[in-house]
Amino acid sequence: QVQLVESGGGLVQPGGSLKLSCTASGSIGSVNTVGWAWYRRPPGKPREWVASQMHDGHRNYAPSVKGRFAVSRDHRNNTLYLQMNSLEPEDTAVYYCNVIPSLPNWGQGTQVTVSS
Repeated sequence: QVQLVESGGGLVQPGGSLKLSCTASGSIGSVNTVGWAWYRRPPGKPREWVASQMHDGHRNYAPSVKGRFAVSRDHRNNTLYLQMNSLEPEDTAVYYCNVIPSLPNWGQGTQVTVSS
């Protein structure tokens, strides 16, 4: 069993910044993965992919966030980050992390609300 914990969400004004964190624990070492990813679920909409951090160093972003968001990995504390800049109301969502390929046991996510 792998436990995924997201944190760092909150209320921010349009144009502001926020940095999300994700940690994983449990039997992650027994799972074959190729990277990590951030997802989000806007109110009333399905979960969607946001960004990926591959184990080979490659990073990928959804067109809607490219140039504004940056994913990174800190191996010192085993934490995945999502730096979110120039936030827009459309970024309002619950944000989740997961390994790639995704495991079925999603975390509780962290709420990001962009509003003036």
